[in-house]
Amino acid sequence: MIDHIGFPVSDLSASRAFYERALAPLGISLLMEVTEEMTGGHGAHLGFGRDNKPFFWIGTGRPAASGAHVALAAPDHATVDAFHKAALDAGGRDNGAPGLRPVYHPDYYGAFVLDPDGNNIETVCHGEGGA
Repeated sequence: MIDHIGFPVSDLSASRAFYERALAPLGISLLMEVTEEMTGGHGAHLGFGRDNKPFFWIGTGRPAASGAHVALAAPDHATVDAFHKAALDAGGRDNGAPGLRPVYHPDYYGAFVLDPDGNNIETVCHGEGGA
């Protein structure tokens, strides 16, 4: 099982603003900030998560990533829809409107948005009742 994931971004402030709004419908918020000084010059990092556990990290210190794909679990279709709307309202670009993706399985309901660096952020529900 994956404990956490992280990737570099080109503009930490812009990405912070995007992810704070886009992840809010999932109950995911900014939990930890690591400054450049704390890392000894190896970049600043922001940890998003829930229940006091940061599991989604963005940061500086390396060239920005583009083309990464991260899928976050949602408890129901309404949450997938809310994520998609919040991410678009936060400046994300649509990369797949909310809907069923039966190519994966009959109950696969997902939405895809490109973040400020072009990373494909997905939210998925594997059936109306559970993630």
